[in-house]
Amino acid sequence: MAFEYAIALSGGIATGKSTVASLMALNGMRVIDADTISHQILDAHFAWVVDTFGKRYVNNSKVDRAKLGTMIFSSPDAKKTLEAFLHPKIRDEIERLSVKQDRLKFPYLIDIPLFFENGAYNIKDSVVVYTPKEVQLERFMKRNKYSQEESLNRMSSQMPIDEKREKATWIIDNSKNLKHLQQEVEDFVTIIKNKYL
Repeated sequence: MAFEYAIALSGGIATGKSTVASLMALNGMRVIDADTISHQILDAHFAWVVDTFGKRYVNNSKVDRAKLGTMIFSSPDAKKTLEAFLHPKIRDEIERLSVKQDRLKFPYLIDIPLFFENGAYNIKDSVVVYTPKEVQLERFMKRNKYSQEESLNRMSSQMPIDEKREKATWIIDNSKNLKHLQQEVEDFVTIIKNKYL
């Protein structure tokens, strides 16, 4: 059975989820990354992207995710089409990897950006990487060089981070510096180890 020992790792755009996933792995936690899986699936189906959205979104058999993302976030219909194609495939692969991890009978993380939004995963525990919305916006604009309008548009495609915080089993606070974040991750890993060892 899948997801028996899974903990969903979630957050919002630019809250630092990828950094937390890396720190978790450094601290001995195993991580299944939905983003990496979605990138692999998208590249494997680049011909579908060409047929569905056009040649300009693919370069040398690789999907230009930045260009595709800009179009997807400005077109609800295109977003729906892409998600209907991708999400079942992503879920199948995550489930396959989850069954393998469950055999070890110890918690592992599944990094699922839209865990709360799409409710596709029967995982009871979750940890949310939290950053106040204004810090999230500032980091996103700085990282992606998007305008405030484009950044807010992308952020609004997800559940507000404060709502995710309310739903989470645990919170990892990423509102300060990297040293603070490292401590937050170490504390979380200690909690998990104490609970299961």
